Amino acid sequence: MLVGGALGLGAVALVGRAVDLQLIDNAFYQQKADARFRREVPIPASRGMITDRNGEPLAISSPVESLWINPQELSKHPDRLPELAEATGLAVEDLAREVSQRADKEFMYVPRHRRISPAAAKRVLDLGVPGVFSQREYRRFYPQADAVAHVLGFTNIDDRGQEGVELAFDEWLTGRPGAQNVIRDRHGRIVEHVNLVRAAEPGKDLVLSIDRRIQFLAYRELKHALEETGASAGSIVVLEVSTGEVLAMANLPSYNNNRVTGDNRDAHRNRAVTDLIEPGSTMKPLTVAAGLEKGVISPTSTFNTSPGWIPNGRYRTSDFRNYGVLDTTGIITKSSNVGVSLIVQKLQNQEFYDFLRRMGYGQSTGSGFPGEAAGLFPDPSRWSGTTKQTMSYGYGLSATPLQIAHAYATLGNRGRAIAPTFVKGHAGEARQVLDPAIADEIVRMMQTVTEPGGTATRAAILGYHVAGKTGTARKASGGGYDRRYVAFFAGLVPVENPRFAMAVVIDDPDTSRNMYGGGYVSAPVFQRVMDGALRLMDVPPDDIETWLAAQAANDARRARGQGRAAPAAPAAATPATPVAVVAPQAPVVAARVPGGQR
Repeated sequence: MLVGGALGLGAVALVGRAVDLQLIDNAFYQQKADARFRREVPIPASRGMITDRNGEPLAISSPVESLWINPQELSKHPDRLPELAEATGLAVEDLAREVSQRADKEFMYVPRHRRISPAAAKRVLDLGVPGVFSQREYRRFYPQADAVAHVLGFTNIDDRGQEGVELAFDEWLTGRPGAQNVIRDRHGRIVEHVNLVRAAEPGKDLVLSIDRRIQFLAYRELKHALEETGASAGSIVVLEVSTGEVLAMANLPSYNNNRVTGDNRDAHRNRAVTDLIEPGSTMKPLTVAAGLEKGVISPTSTFNTSPGWIPNGRYRTSDFRNYGVLDTTGIITKSSNVGVSLIVQKLQNQEFYDFLRRMGYGQSTGSGFPGEAAGLFPDPSRWSGTTKQTMSYGYGLSATPLQIAHAYATLGNRGRAIAPTFVKGHAGEARQVLDPAIADEIVRMMQTVTEPGGTATRAAILGYHVAGKTGTARKASGGGYDRRYVAFFAGLVPVENPRFAMAVVIDDPDTSRNMYGGGYVSAPVFQRVMDGALRLMDVPPDDIETWLAAQAANDARRARGQGRAAPAAPAAATPATPVAVVAPQAPVVAARVPGGQR
């Protein structure tokens, strides 16, 4: 009876304890159990895709694997470390040190094996090394690589934007990771998916204004120009005149944003929006526009530029040669420093300053691109006696290539300024900053620059009227100016209804051959890029007569070569649809510009 009573009391105690564990204090012990075996693990979310204006992918996120280790588990099997080290290409000593330093932890990434291909991860996992696992993540890939790297930027190891569009729109592109509860065994392996806590939400896609075809064309031609001229760097900006959309922005040197390293960080800089340069003679059409707006000159005004120079304080403002008497258009055609100096003398300091500010100089364009420079444009209170005169032809102030392209787009848009944008369909509000009639007059004047007698005949495009301006600015160095140059060409096409504005900047071309001016170095780049862009975008020609004449000349040459009569020249007519044939370029005369502001 005594033994039976003891067993009965023991049974009652066991039942009571069981009731206490399963019913009364269940939540407490369930929490303890979950802390040991249940885990909330993240569900990775893919970053939004970036496409060009036509839906072509520029940045995509691809699923990859990241290898990780449970140091507590792996440290119990030191004999497997050499096997793991060999499979991952790591030194055994380094791997052993990493594991031993985290022996009290349950998680660490395998060095240099985060975000690798699933196939590479599988080869390591197939070894069955205790405590080695993988998890799904996403990695960013850029199909165009170097050609569009400065616009897109890149992401870091945690898939966060670091530069360019990736940084500017990081919040938009970044997805919201999900979470789920799982049960792991003592080896860290997931044995049961308990429940979904939060579903993963992928990032939103972003459609850029960039046209992949024009972008690659600009990058290719810029690369060719640097190789041909021996220049150290260069930039190209192409804008849609009516919307301010950036169709292309190329820079060299460039880098491969699929494999970003700490080497050559200077190549990561988007020179088109960060680098400040004195704009040289690209300022002259703006100086003329300021004079026309204030009524101090007219399109038919004449200026005596003899003997080819005028004083500017202790210095001289000189032309490439003595052009004698020039009218207003001739000042732009011949790129006369003396001529624009005579014009700016008629303007008050504040009038000239206010006009250039309205055209976007000395302030950000509002593109929203990370790191965009505002330029350097001092207030008139800080001007000296020579400042205004040198500013009239592009010295004493600094601007970015994007600001130059934006100012010319404003001229082409009949005086309406629109902030540049990198997002398709997000054009800003247009501001009327210049009388439309004056803007149209300046564009017609700039057309003469690319015609015979102008400084940029190499920018001429067969079948289209081109308006533009060359520039060749000496580089500032040590408080003065060095015998090194920056060559410019900024222009609009077609003149009758400007569709594109483009700025080309070639930095430090080789001067040994005496061919480093904007008309020789930068104008051909404009011609090749714009010729391709006009055809890609099906822009109708506005100079069909020249095209027909060139076609007739080619037919006549072929006929003479075959010993038959030349066909009659076709009558000039404006086509109702874009001309889709590719004709050989009409011969143009290269303007030799050894050192003047042209």
